[in-house]
Amino acid sequence: MFQGAGRPYVDVGTSGGIWGLERGYCMMIGGDEAVVRRIDPILATLAPGRGDIPLTPGREGRDTRVENGYMYCVYCGPVGSGHFVKMVHNGIEYELMQAYAEGFHILKHKDSKDLPETERYELDLADVAEVWRRGSVVSSWLLDLTADALATDGSLDRFSTEVADSGEGRWTIEAAIEEAVPAQVLSAMRFGFGGHKEFGVK
Repeated sequence: MFQGAGRPYVDVGTSGGIWGLERGYCMMIGGDEAVVRRIDPILATLAPGRGDIPLTPGREGRDTRVENGYMYCVYCGPVGSGHFVKMVHNGIEYELMQAYAEGFHILKHKDSKDLPETERYELDLADVAEVWRRGSVVSSWLLDLTADALATDGSLDRFSTEVADSGEGRWTIEAAIEEAVPAQVLSAMRFGFGGHKEFGVK
């Protein structure tokens, strides 16, 4: 455990964006267990709470704090483990945003004059985003934000075409290379939303 001026450090990776001020923050915490437990009332106050999100089946007997929006990483690592979890979270977030951006870009340019006239479509991207929000397997808060932006300003002219690089995406890729990670979660998701048969899954 790291010490600073005789005091223990606790790291708290947070996610929630500007809405965290109103709804609370998802927090990923690393540090000494006794120290983290001492500040638990503060963390519980900052966390968003369970809200109306249904419980995940099969979680019986597991740590209920995560259902309220915060988790302790102390059982799997010292100070820094919370920010490692947050770093990977950001890598996933950027990958999702990139996937949405590329998908909507493809939809927008389906009316290109480079295509045969019979293959051109003039698609309303705001309507596409809205229908995807309702029952689609790609629905998410990021898609909600996309739908809101497109409904307000379909051209998105008020936004720049540049995004700053904060480094988490590259760090996540480097961690994946170091760990030589498999794609088991991908297989689980495909089985869950589409019933795609995977080896060893009954």
